[in-house]
Amino acid sequence: MREGRMRKWHPDRFLDLYNLLLAALLFASPWLFALANETAVMDLWASGAAIAALSLAAIVAFANWEEWANSALGIWLIVSPWVLGFTHTTAMHFSIGVGAAVAFLALLELWLVYEEAHPDLLRSRLSEH
Repeated sequence: MREGRMRKWHPDRFLDLYNLLLAALLFASPWLFALANETAVMDLWASGAAIAALSLAAIVAFANWEEWANSALGIWLIVSPWVLGFTHTTAMHFSIGVGAAVAFLALLELWLVYEEAHPDLLRSRLSEH
């Protein structure tokens, strides 16, 4: 419905702002936490830049694919310590925590947008019970 169009300010847009803040935290994490693993630093920087770009795009002109991409990046951050080999480090714990938060916020926004686009569906399910 609203996909690809500018939209008025909605409370669910705050979720994109939170993801933008998490992206900034990812980008600053090598300096904040003195991360030494170069692979982890590059992963967190690249993931942070991608999440920031997608979050900004979602703020300007929402599309479902932006949230799906952010949720995929969140899942990537969760599994990347094992894929890239920086397990048992501070970067691993940070990557997993931020990845889970990014994925959760993106999926929550998708759910809120779906519920807003289909209000009768929720009402009909509630009236059945």
